[in-house]
Amino acid sequence: MSPQIVFALLAALLVLAVLAIVLPSQWRVPKVSSAVDRRAANLEIFRGQLAELERDRNEGLLADADFDQAKSELQRRLLDEVQPEILPKAGGGGRKTALALLVAIPLAAVAAYALLGNPDALDPLRRQARVSPQQIEEMLVKLETRLKTSPDDAKGWVMLARSYKALGRYPESIEAYHHAGALVDSDPALLADYAESLAQVAGSLEGKPLELIARALKLDPDEPQSLFLAGAAAGERQDYAAVVEYWGRLLPLLDPASQDGQAIGAALDKARAIVAQRKSGGKAAASSESIGGEVTISGKIAAQAKPDDLLFVFARADEGSRMPLAVLRLVVADLPFAFRLDDTMALPGGKKISEFAKVTIEARIAKAGKAQSSSGDLFGSVKGVTPGSRGVKLVIDQVQR
Repeated sequence: MSPQIVFALLAALLVLAVLAIVLPSQWRVPKVSSAVDRRAANLEIFRGQLAELERDRNEGLLADADFDQAKSELQRRLLDEVQPEILPKAGGGGRKTALALLVAIPLAAVAAYALLGNPDALDPLRRQARVSPQQIEEMLVKLETRLKTSPDDAKGWVMLARSYKALGRYPESIEAYHHAGALVDSDPALLADYAESLAQVAGSLEGKPLELIARALKLDPDEPQSLFLAGAAAGERQDYAAVVEYWGRLLPLLDPASQDGQAIGAALDKARAIVAQRKSGGKAAASSESIGGEVTISGKIAAQAKPDDLLFVFARADEGSRMPLAVLRLVVADLPFAFRLDDTMALPGGKKISEFAKVTIEARIAKAGKAQSSSGDLFGSVKGVTPGSRGVKLVIDQVQR
């Protein structure tokens, strides 16, 4: 059943419930207040104020919670003001009034929703608001005007700063964040946003941007944007061990199948490779704890894999925890691939290959885009591999059932 039909049925039930309460008294009471003009004026004011609230919410000037509170207050005031005129006075009654209400209440409900509501919001496919550049500019002008009279509105300054940032107006964004003061200082996500605006103007994350990032990570060590910026700053100064540290913590927070997840995963692998190369003194000789080999896919199941399917190559202990000891993220198009797994690829806080006498090397094509195994995945594994082994032949030749 579509959302529109469900809404219509619920609305009809509500109308019937209201009529069941209102009509009996109206059927007995012949006289209705004559203050029709005043009721109409009140309703018109109500419509205008509610429409203004909805515009502010749609333009991002009013949070949903604030909108609901303001709307409830508006409805309460309207009810207090018009209820004495709408309800029957003692001694009056009449069937004409009852019949009029029987028709008017449903029509008024439909008309009011058409005027004040958003019918498209009932359709899940049309819920995303479309805001034109002109509307954005009008919103900014309105917000700027409001902040001139309310300069202590920290939330308003944050909203303005984010709007400027989204439009690429970074100097103005910086100024707005500066006005937000303590609200920004206590929020790690806002500190990261502020740092990014500063870096866009300065052309570097060094200096104050990095100070703000450090402050954000102190408040929340897992704040995603702060971890990303911290890793990017480490990359600027070619501190690839720090890149591995920050982006290694960031990667588990991202959807592995998303564009961001894949990009960070690929960059992380490169940073780990650089760290490993530096540890070995730039020589091709691999360290004793690393494991090297080649991963391929069997011709019997190759047709079930797409070139852009995610491919994970990882090591884990033969016994005990199944938490990976080292992970490489690739795509099927990379096959055949000469892999190397070592301690630099360990997950943050996790165990390392060198801590075990024997490990299992596995390659998994994740059809669902997740590192965790799921039905339909293609995989292959080699057990009992000793750290320091070379020439491991890893063939993807099985299908997860």
